[in-house]
Order: sequence, then structure tokens, then C-alpha cells
Amino acid sequence: MKLKILAVGQKMPGWVAAGYQEYAKRMPRECSIETIEIPPAKRTKQSQLNKIKETEGKKILSLIKENDYVVALEVKGKAWSTADLAKKLSAWQGINPSIIFLIGGPDGLSADCLNRANEQWCLSPLTFPHPLVRVILAEQLYRGWSLMNNHPYHRE
Repeated sequence: MKLKILAVGQKMPGWVAAGYQEYAKRMPRECSIETIEIPPAKRTKQSQLNKIKETEGKKILSLIKENDYVVALEVKGKAWSTADLAKKLSAWQGINPSIIFLIGGPDGLSADCLNRANEQWCLSPLTFPHPLVRVILAEQLYRGWSLMNNHPYHRE
């Protein structure tokens, strides 16, 4: 199973790259994580947020294949426990070649991205900076995999 993260934003701070890499490198070969960065749309004082989200959304959607399973990270999505995530990872094994996680820019994901998603997942009702979401997502994917495989990283 291939896990891909499509994230709006480039040139992340060193702490983001280090945190993300720490968990990505722990994943086994059969459940690897890859992140593809989407350049953010230019923002000015006159920018229309809907147009910005549409532009970023088109870039995101161009990287998704028809048979990919898409999970949008969305504050209005459903909250999952770690056990829920482990069950989902187990169910996704062997069913889809790629599981795609979408992280929008500062203004969120476009309606088209949300409509394309098979599921919408709310990591937390708290507001996080978008770079931090990459680190949290990578850690949670590793934790879910650990729980699914009875690895001692996750404790209950």
C-alpha cells in the first residue's frame, strides 16, 4: 500500500521536514509515505479566496488517479481514533494502489477536492498551522500502522 500526502505549500521550515521525515522513515517498505508539495496560489490583498482554493484544487486534482482512494483533511470531517485509523489502514491494504491524503493551504481545500474525497477526516477541532499537520499526519499514520501490527510504539 502506498500512502501519498498532497499538501499545499513548499519550502517548509527545518523542524517540519525533520519531524515528518522521522515518522516517514519508520514506515515499512510495504506501507511507505510520500509527500508531494503543491505550490500555493499567489495571494494579494485583492485575491478572492474562492479563486485561490479553486486554483490550488485544480493542481491537487490533476495528481489524483481515478482509482485512488482520497481522504481529505477537513475540520468538518469525521474524527477518528487511533484504533479507527488502524482499522482503516487494515481495510485499505490490497484494495487500492494509493491512498491519498489531502492537506489544503491556509484557506482550506476547494469544494471540488472535498467532493472528490472518499472520506473527510478531522484530525482535531483545534486549528493547526498547515506545516504542522504534515508532522501530525505522518505520526498518526505510523501510530496506526504500529497498532495494526502489534508494534510496541502505540500503548493503550
